[in-house]
Amino acid sequence: MKPTLLVLAAGIGSRYGGLKQIDPVGPHGEVILDYSVYDAVRAGFGKVVFVIRHDIEKPFREMLGHRYEARMPVAYAFQELDALPPGFTPPPGRTKPWGTAHAILVAEPFIHEPFAAINADDFYGADSYRVLACYLQSGAADYAMVGFTLRNTLSEHGSVARGVCRVDSTGYLQEVVELLKIFKNGTGARYLDEAGREHRLTGDEPVSMNFWGFTPSVFGHLRQMFTEFLAQHGREEKSECLIPRVVDALVRQGRARVRVLPTTATWFGVTYREDKPAVAAAIQQLVARGEYPRLA
Repeated sequence: MKPTLLVLAAGIGSRYGGLKQIDPVGPHGEVILDYSVYDAVRAGFGKVVFVIRHDIEKPFREMLGHRYEARMPVAYAFQELDALPPGFTPPPGRTKPWGTAHAILVAEPFIHEPFAAINADDFYGADSYRVLACYLQSGAADYAMVGFTLRNTLSEHGSVARGVCRVDSTGYLQEVVELLKIFKNGTGARYLDEAGREHRLTGDEPVSMNFWGFTPSVFGHLRQMFTEFLAQHGREEKSECLIPRVVDALVRQGRARVRVLPTTATWFGVTYREDKPAVAAAIQQLVARGEYPRLA
């Protein structure tokens, strides 16, 4: 059975200042998502499910959806503030989405096979899709995460959020800590904790870039943990239920095992508008080397 690609594309992109999921970065008007879907198809993924919002559905489908529907089955799930378990309602004034764990959960009706979950605005590289597709097609019961090196994922133009990971000698995830304000610092990095205190990082730490491999069993975990999250934080305007925190809790509680898959691919993404020229230049180099055809 071919795995499914789940694309999380409902983010507002407030730091970027626009709908970055449909902002061209390729030489012929391609967006990062064009390269992601192309890499997924050639790696062996058989379907793509996009998680979006109703208010961006029309431009998203007109500009992107039609490109993919001719290549593979496409479905759309909607991450809305009121897509909540019975008994919960969004608080007054809340505009921020509920987070990546919620985004994956709303796609449950469309996924019945092993799947990969990715961010729409991150470029993960062809090798990442190959190694994860191979793993998902192996029939393994354990979940998986494609791991990247922290220093290769930082922005020159501001802070980023990263899931910093601890991996055991057999290649399994032991811990993932979501750090929300990481800054580049020479060849290393520094981050600010919730109290504003500064801490140093070497830059060699393995990090999650939200490139996960799951079986459908994850949806039961997500329903339970998202309900628990809402009970504690559901009246807050900005709290998010993030998938790295959910996975970390599952690992710590012994309820799931996560294999960390190394990749030779280079990650890059657009967090701030100032990141876009560097991303466009990197993609141009890949196209010039013949790694990607014209996709738009």
